[in-house]
Amino acid sequence: MDWHGKTVGYAITGSHCTFAEVMPQIQRFMDGGANVVPIVSASVLNTDTRFGTSENWLKQLKDITGNDIISTIVEAEPLGPSKLLDVLTIAPCTGNTTSKLANAMTDSPVLMAAKSQMRNGRPLVLAISTNDGLGLNAANIAKLLVTKNIYFVPFGQDNPVAKPNSLVARMDLIPEACYAALQGSQLQPMIIERFHSA
Repeated sequence: MDWHGKTVGYAITGSHCTFAEVMPQIQRFMDGGANVVPIVSASVLNTDTRFGTSENWLKQLKDITGNDIISTIVEAEPLGPSKLLDVLTIAPCTGNTTSKLANAMTDSPVLMAAKSQMRNGRPLVLAISTNDGLGLNAANIAKLLVTKNIYFVPFGQDNPVAKPNSLVARMDLIPEACYAALQGSQLQPMIIERFHSA
């Protein structure tokens, strides 16, 4: 995939267990020639977990992209008027962010970036990661599935035995899903068998 001349917005929300999976995908955009603009939620900015410290993840983001990280609503707001982003992905996209996006809430820099992208009629690509995807959040995912200019990274149940409501995207397909979205297409198949669980 040739990303030269394209600016990719890469927004990360607080599914901390998937961060190690998504960092290599950001590098793939860079390797393809993209300019990558990193955007983080407050959870990513401020929370240390067993999966790593916020300082470490933020350093990786800045080192990979070479760009300053957008971490406030004020910093994200100009993305709309400037029409900077050719495509925006939220990866991982938590159930909390999914719910707010589906219900037109804008209380984080990631959601402000998403609102700006939708205002401009440009593609928004979601890589969902939520323990509630087949629970109460199923209705929100359904609303987003039929929303113009929103696309999904192929997803499936990651542990149907222990966590039957959980849905997680194939993070390794983020660049492919974004490339398809730029052509106005949903990467298929969208619903996949992600893992086999014992």
